[in-house]
Amino acid sequence: MTQPRDFGFDADITLLRDTARQLLRDRLPTDALHRLVAAEHDPHRPPACNWDPQLWQQIVDLGWTTVAVPEDTGGAGMPLVALAALAEEAGRAALPSPFLATAAATLVLRQCQSQAARELLHEIAAGRTATLAITPRSGAWETHACDLQLDDGRLHGSAWYVQDAAKAEVLIAKAAHPDGLALVAVPVTTKGVELVPDAIVDLTRDQAHVHFDAVPAGSAQLLAPPGTGAAALEAAWPAVLTLVAADICGAGEWLLQTTAEYARTREQFDRPIGFFQAVKHPLVNLMIQLDQARSLTYHAACAHDCEPEQAGKFARMAKAAAAEVAAFGANRAIQLHGGMGFTWECAVHLYTKRQKHNQLLYGDAMYQRARLAELLLA
Repeated sequence: MTQPRDFGFDADITLLRDTARQLLRDRLPTDALHRLVAAEHDPHRPPACNWDPQLWQQIVDLGWTTVAVPEDTGGAGMPLVALAALAEEAGRAALPSPFLATAAATLVLRQCQSQAARELLHEIAAGRTATLAITPRSGAWETHACDLQLDDGRLHGSAWYVQDAAKAEVLIAKAAHPDGLALVAVPVTTKGVELVPDAIVDLTRDQAHVHFDAVPAGSAQLLAPPGTGAAALEAAWPAVLTLVAADICGAGEWLLQTTAEYARTREQFDRPIGFFQAVKHPLVNLMIQLDQARSLTYHAACAHDCEPEQAGKFARMAKAAAAEVAAFGANRAIQLHGGMGFTWECAVHLYTKRQKHNQLLYGDAMYQRARLAELLLA
């Protein structure tokens, strides 16, 4: 099946994107974002989880959490292109919320066939938050890597680099079992679950590692029974990578536009600094790289909807391109803002830190191209 024109970006998706952009522009302008997440500049401060639950409830009321949920489980059943559009707007606003973590969890749940997965999808559509607890301490992103064991209906071990863990109500945990990997739904309030906050550079997110001490994992919590968890994760992974790439594109667009506006107004030698080629050329290079990454991202999203056999390849390409533009765009934004760009008061640092986190999340450009080579040469 070939891809539709404009990646299937129709009037409904355009309206969804524009409504999201206006909401975040009104409710979370840059100065409000800075007050929310960067009020404390002490480098020795403990890890914090700064977000606006009222804004999150408004997002739920507008149906963002239903977009990726199938219609037969209470959602809107929209294509991945629609979810990518929302992720791009979240990145443009550097939105502190459980949206991306919950969306990634939703994409994994869609690949599970159990009744427990269907019930959790219903709850997510209604606003329940979730996140993936699937990474070992080594930081390996491969599906088989796991530090958590499922033994006699109990979970023992740990999961690391859990995104927005302090905002999540449910953990989707990957656990090793003699019959193969399983996926288990674990409420964060379950006895034996310990969330340990991580100190990370990104002020718009929180992260934690989670210890499981004989945590109950009955049949009603099995999202993917032993032996089926790996297939569910691998099927969902291209869509998860595409979401991160979309977030990068949104944040990159903010950095580009903010820096271009600064170059139009900041004067040196009686001219706006944007007059000088040393400023023009990096901005043009950023614009070109950003357009390439965005095109690859929506191509990957549309492939997930229309050419699933190609989705893995295109998603790796999108994440690789996005990771590179994350690094380049953040660097140029700081440099072209001059001395002000290095200060805490300049909001560029919020986006730079978000981009650095995104760049490495689920693998940087080098990692993605190595996996892409494996796909192409297999």
